[in-house]
Amino acid sequence: MAAIYLDKNRKKRLEAGHPWVYQSEVGKTEGDPVAGQLLAVHTHVGQYLATGYYNPASQIIVRIVSYEPLEEMSHAFFVERFRRCLDHRERFIPGARSYRLVYGEADMLPGLIVDRFEDVLVLQLLTLGIDAVRDAIVSALVEVMQPAGIYERSDVSVRELEGLQQVKGLLYGECPRHVRIVENGLKMDIDILEGQKTGYFFDQRENRAAIEPLMLGWGKRSGIEMKELPAGDGSEALVKTPVNANGKAVTFPLWDGANVLECFSHTGSFTLNACKFGAKKVTCLDISEHAIESARSNVQLNGFEDRVEFIVADAFEYLRSQSKGLDERKQRAQVDRKKLDTSQPLTSTSRTWDVVILDPPAFAKTKSAVEGACRGYKDINLHGMKLVNEGGYLVTASCSYHMKPELFLETVHAAAVDAKKILRLVEFRAAGKDHPRILGVDEGNYLKFAIFEVRSR
Repeated sequence: MAAIYLDKNRKKRLEAGHPWVYQSEVGKTEGDPVAGQLLAVHTHVGQYLATGYYNPASQIIVRIVSYEPLEEMSHAFFVERFRRCLDHRERFIPGARSYRLVYGEADMLPGLIVDRFEDVLVLQLLTLGIDAVRDAIVSALVEVMQPAGIYERSDVSVRELEGLQQVKGLLYGECPRHVRIVENGLKMDIDILEGQKTGYFFDQRENRAAIEPLMLGWGKRSGIEMKELPAGDGSEALVKTPVNANGKAVTFPLWDGANVLECFSHTGSFTLNACKFGAKKVTCLDISEHAIESARSNVQLNGFEDRVEFIVADAFEYLRSQSKGLDERKQRAQVDRKKLDTSQPLTSTSRTWDVVILDPPAFAKTKSAVEGACRGYKDINLHGMKLVNEGGYLVTASCSYHMKPELFLETVHAAAVDAKKILRLVEFRAAGKDHPRILGVDEGNYLKFAIFEVRSR
C-alpha cells in the first residue's frame, strides 16, 4: 500500500482526532498513489497513524476513514459502518423514521451524507474517494436499510473542488418526488428532487421543539384572565373560564397563544411547531415561492391553515420595512399633536410579534466572507428584535461554520446595543443528536441556535 509521511513540524491535529490531512502537512509520499486510493498515514519517523483516501487535486489531500490498517472500502466495510450509524440514531431518536443517517466525518465516513426519509434514502457523495466506491455504498445501504429507493443529490458545488461534476438521479429502486415524513409528531411532504440540498434540514429537529415554552402565556397581555364562572348547566358548579377585561367569557380556543413571525421558512418547519404548541397566529415568510408553496402544503397537511399567513418576500427588506414603520409611529407619538400633520401617510407598515424566528441560510461559506456575514446577521437580528413585543422572544440561528459561537453572540449583542434592547439568553443550542460532533473537529460545530427574551432599555 502507498503511504504518506507527515512533516516533522506540523501541528498534531491527526493525533487529536481531526480526520483531515492538508497538502502542507505532507513531508513525503511513498509509492505511486492514485487519486481515490486508500493509503497509510505515518509520522515523519514512520509510526502508523491512520488510513485514508487520497486526492492530490484537493487541499485536503487525505481524509481518514480508519485508525487501523484498511485495504479496501468494500461492501462489508460499509455494512459495518452503516449498522453503527443506525444503532446511534435508534438509540438517540427512538421511533423516528426520518433523520440524518450518515453525517460524514462524525460517522467516520468523510464525504458521505445520507438522509433517511421514511423508506427513501437521499445521499450526497461529496469527494472523489467516496464517489469512487458508490456501488459498494449503495449495495451496503440496501442490505442494512432495505429502502424502497435511493436517490442521489450530489448537485453541490463542493464536488468541483474535488474534480467532480455535479450529478443527481435515481440509484436504486423507486423514489417519488415528494416523501411524507413525521417529525416532532408533525407531517411534512419533502421534495427530495428539487428541495434544498437533500430536501430538508434535520439538524434543527430538537431546536424546533425547544420553542414550545414560548407559545403560550400571552392572553394576560390582552387582559384575559382565568376566572371561575357558573357552568351554565343549571347546577351550582363553577368552571374555570378565560374572561376578558370586559368580564365576558372568551370562546376563542387559542386565546393564550403567541403571535409568531418565521423568516427564512423553507418548508415551514418552525411554523408547524409553533402551531402545534399553541400559537394563535403565524406569519410564514420566505423569498422563494417554491419554499412557500411547500410550507403552505405542510400547514394544510396538519390542519393549521386558519392560523397561518404566507408572505413571499426578501426577509431583509421585510424586516427593515416593518422596523422603519415602527420607528415612524414612535416618532409621531412624540410629536405635539397640534403640530402633527396626520394627512401624511406612513411610508411603511409596522407590525410586531410576540416571537420572531430567524433561521437564515449560511451567510459565510468561506473565511473571507465572515465580515460581510456579520453585517448580514447584525442587520436581520437588529430589525428582528425591534419587532418583538416587550418581553417577547427572539429565536435566532446561524448555520455558518466560519461564524464562531462567540462571534455570533457578539454580533447579536451589537445589534441589541444599536436597537436599544436588553437581551436575556434563555437557551443556546447546537445541531441535533443525528448530527454528532467529533471533539477537536471544529468544522462540525457549525449550528448556533439561541432563544433571547427581549426588553427595551
